[in-house]
Amino acid sequence: MLVREIMNPNVSVVNQEKSLSEAAQLMRETNCGSIPVENNNKLVGMITDRDIAVRAVASGENPTKAVVKNHMSKGIKYCFDTDDLDDIGELMSQNQLRRLPVLNRDKDLVGIVSIGDLARYGKNEKLLYDTFANVCH
Repeated sequence: MLVREIMNPNVSVVNQEKSLSEAAQLMRETNCGSIPVENNNKLVGMITDRDIAVRAVASGENPTKAVVKNHMSKGIKYCFDTDDLDDIGELMSQNQLRRLPVLNRDKDLVGIVSIGDLARYGKNEKLLYDTFANVCH
C-alpha cells in the first residue's frame, strides 16, 4: 500500500516567523499536536505542542512574543506519496517520529501520515510492533 492511499491530505503549515501562540492556535483549530514549519514555501522543521510547552513556556518564554523558528525541531524528515508503508514504518521507527509530512515528487507538501495511520492500514505486524516500540517508549 502506498502512502498516498492513507495520508491525510488536509495539512496546515505555520511560517517560522509566527508566534508560538499563533502556532498553538492553529494546532487547536486543526486538532493536531504538530505542524510542519515553512520558510519561503520550503519545509524547514516541525513544531509540536511539546516544543511549545516544554522548550518555551516552561522555560519562561512569552508565547505571544517567542517565534516558532527558535523552538521548533529543525530539519525535517519526510516521505513521498509514492513510498510504501513498510518504508515509512522503518523511517518512523528509526527516527522516533509520530507524524511524517508527505511530499510529491516535485517536493510539494501534499499531506501528512501518522503512526495511527500506519497502525490502521499496515500489514507487516513485526514492523508495526517495532515501530510502536521505538516511537512510543
